Amino acid sequence: MFSTNCKKDNTVPNVSVDVVIDLNSVDFSVLNNIGGWVYLGNCGAYQNGIIVYRRSIDEFKAYDRTCTYKPSGSCRVTVESSGIIAVDSCCGSKFILTDGSVNQKPATAPLKEYNNSLSGTILHIFN
Repeated sequence: MFSTNCKKDNTVPNVSVDVVIDLNSVDFSVLNNIGGWVYLGNCGAYQNGIIVYRRSIDEFKAYDRTCTYKPSGSCRVTVESSGIIAVDSCCGSKFILTDGSVNQKPATAPLKEYNNSLSGTILHIFN
């Protein structure tokens, strides 16, 4: 007798990310303020983009815009007007930008986070 147990994998796929941004650029000047955020397009899983968030004077967070609940290329998380919460328009999951954690289900896993390093005014986002 052959048996299989299939379970849907709700993880955001691993993709190569290597982005460099200059904080002196007008396009990224909002990141010079703590709590500032921007979208980077055409990168990350499904090319949904990345949210870059300035958490403190020397700490940034970079999250994939793909929701961790039923990840797909058809939906992406967007930052609410509060500037601290990101929400997925398809399932309603909410995430806190300071650490990527789930604020509202159905998602149970945090946003996929990418590594970053700051050298002067150059922010490198990578995995």
